Amino acid sequence: MKRRPLLLAAAALAAPRLAAAQGRPVRVIVPFAPGGQSDTVMRLLQPKMAEHLGVPVVVENRPGAGGAIGAGVVAASAPDGTTLFFDSFGFVVQPLIQRGLPFDYATAFAPVAQVVAAPYVLVVKRDFPAEDLAGFIAAVRARPGVPYGTPGVGTPGHLAGVLLAHRAGIVLEHLPYRGGADSARDLAAGNLDCAFGTANSFKPVIDSGRGRGIALTSGARRGTLAALPTIAESGFPGFDLTSWNGIFAPAGTPRETIARLEAAAHHAINDAQTRERLAASGNDPVAGTAEDFASLIRRDGEMVRRLVAEAGVRLD
Repeated sequence: MKRRPLLLAAAALAAPRLAAAQGRPVRVIVPFAPGGQSDTVMRLLQPKMAEHLGVPVVVENRPGAGGAIGAGVVAASAPDGTTLFFDSFGFVVQPLIQRGLPFDYATAFAPVAQVVAAPYVLVVKRDFPAEDLAGFIAAVRARPGVPYGTPGVGTPGHLAGVLLAHRAGIVLEHLPYRGGADSARDLAAGNLDCAFGTANSFKPVIDSGRGRGIALTSGARRGTLAALPTIAESGFPGFDLTSWNGIFAPAGTPRETIARLEAAAHHAINDAQTRERLAASGNDPVAGTAEDFASLIRRDGEMVRRLVAEAGVRLD
């Protein structure tokens, strides 16, 4: 009998946290600038997720520091399902390069669902003297220190540039932007020699003739830029960096809330029109479980640590 008041008290404490996720708007922090890969994908999911949850879903851009600024906002938020984090492959790279953060990427977040997979593409400006990867490497050897743009420090584009430079024996200078859309605009205007970015950011630039696709970073050809060769088949076997996007909640979010958010993501991903729009923007829709996503993060984290160690490079 004495235990009943304790159980009721515990339930009363937990109830507001669960109710918050059920009745208040859900804020999704995108740690990159508007118009880029992450922002575009999340805004495509937004309407159907809101439909499933029965509350507004608000996308908020907090760019900077390769995603760490937005990550910090979510890490400090209440674990009630009302503030979420929408990040990319860079999530597994940040712990290797960020120093002095007030949170730990490995323990501050609970994976909810991966929603897409997408390769990065190496793109050059219209008048860059290269038509393929061999020509690109030759051009950089002739002019060491060519700057390459990426969506930010620690993103797959950053890692791809570091690894390509190491394996090809060339010197590239990393130029981080606040998001893929920003680097795409600069390259299209002729202000940036080359960039690593997603098809979502760079396919319009390539299609318009303002830029030229050189090679994909994925192990196999895929997506809307499947006509381009991969870096692996262009002389660098084993080169395979495929980006992804996924949803995270603050650590400590109740399992029931994670399950509701996962179901909302699946509702959006499985909508035929949403899948069509995601595919058109160069993304492969994915509707795995929170456990699947956690496994992917562990696997990619191990891969990045191994690649960086083997290459003997520093990302910071």
